Amino acid sequence: MANIKNQKFIALDISGKNYLSWVLDVKLYLSAKKLRYTIDEDNAASNEERVTALIFLRHHIDDGLKYEYLTVENPLELWQNLNDRFEHLKAVVLPKALND
Repeated sequence: MANIKNQKFIALDISGKNYLSWVLDVKLYLSAKKLRYTIDEDNAASNEERVTALIFLRHHIDDGLKYEYLTVENPLELWQNLNDRFEHLKAVVLPKALND
């Protein structure tokens, strides 16, 4: 229960149902902390910056996802893995939102 108080926003659900809002929240938070580039291709982030971003990302994903991506030690790799897994949800969610 203590972890909930430390979260900046809702963790990414293992089903991905909140993926789109989670992506926006992560990008905004990392931008505010000047760490947004750690999830961009070909970044020159220091090891400390990568670790800080990775800790943040892992803190904001479902425990099941944490265990599934336990060996991932780079925030860019984790970001890409999650994107590959949930990106298809844009095709499902966005057209519905446009019709509402």
